[in-house]
Amino acid sequence: MKVDWTPLFAAAEHARAHAYAPYSKFQVGVAVLTQDGAVVEGCNVENASFGLTVCAERNALAAVQVLGKKPRAIAIRVDSAQPTPPCGACRQVIAELAPKDLEIRSRTADGQEARYTLAELLPHLFDKSFL
Repeated sequence: MKVDWTPLFAAAEHARAHAYAPYSKFQVGVAVLTQDGAVVEGCNVENASFGLTVCAERNALAAVQVLGKKPRAIAIRVDSAQPTPPCGACRQVIAELAPKDLEIRSRTADGQEARYTLAELLPHLFDKSFL
């Protein structure tokens, strides 16, 4: 089934507006479309103890997990001059919870967009098969 990215990016922008980023000033919002059509939002939340900062992708995916749903697509709205892919930690969490062909798109305020699959972002992922 085709993904309608327009409302997904609108939800990601809504989430980005609520980001707590007083240190980096890098606000990120994410909308995860689930297999059953629900949209779950997340934003980054920074902390003075930088190691406790949580990215928007992981916040949204935690909520998807609580709902007992599976990700189908991820829209990322970044507050930067160029589209930004998920960080390494987020890529690993996405790999744990989503299929390798999951489509991920990142978009800037002026509409620049980058498209990825999870397999492209993390071609040699660490998964349960190693355990």
